[in-house]
Amino acid sequence: MTSTQYSMLIQWSDEDACYVVTLPEFQNAHTHGETYEKAAKQGRLLIESFILWYRQDGMSLPEPSRFDLEVPA
Repeated sequence: MTSTQYSMLIQWSDEDACYVVTLPEFQNAHTHGETYEKAAKQGRLLIESFILWYRQDGMSLPEPSRFDLEVPA
């Protein structure tokens, strides 16, 4: 598995004054960034860390979420 197969939800938080990243497949783990780009990078790094930790501990990785999108004609 690669980090690009997992999903990230990136939302602006007025309370925290930053973008907050949620990783649904990893028990809704969180990270953040001052900009959208920094938040996305932090999210990718955290996913890569989870993959490494799971493999080091001999744990099965979670299945990536699948979303079916319909594009209007």
